[in-house]
Amino acid sequence: MKTNQLKKQKGFTLIELMIVVGIIGVLSAIAVPAYQSYLLKTEANTAVSIPRTLLTNIDLFIQEKGEFPSDSNFSEIGGAKNMSALGSLTLTKTEKTKGTLIFKIESDSALKDKTVTFTRNENGWKCTHTTEQKLKGCSDPTAKPAT
Repeated sequence: MKTNQLKKQKGFTLIELMIVVGIIGVLSAIAVPAYQSYLLKTEANTAVSIPRTLLTNIDLFIQEKGEFPSDSNFSEIGGAKNMSALGSLTLTKTEKTKGTLIFKIESDSALKDKTVTFTRNENGWKCTHTTEQKLKGCSDPTAKPAT
């Protein structure tokens, strides 16, 4: 007595595999632009936070020395021109106790050559940037006003 037994094959069909590939394609089409946007925002926030860490030290320097520090005083305020791999810092004295702290993004970033500027005047510190991102506490001077 001979019986024909069909062997049940295990595995995925071509249609099932194509559906999975399609799903992965759709997910990556959504995820990649979202991730790139996230990277831009993260780099812009980092570019703001690096010089912001030195603001109190600069205020203390002004109280002790009576003048705004220059590039040669970075070590006295607890910083360095190249204290971040993302870019470099520059101090510029405009008046006795007024000046600017500029962070220029220089790394291989989508924000290359963008700047974050902290300006000190009689009213305190003001932050401006050219990153074209919305950053809390820092205004974009190139942004168009809302109508």
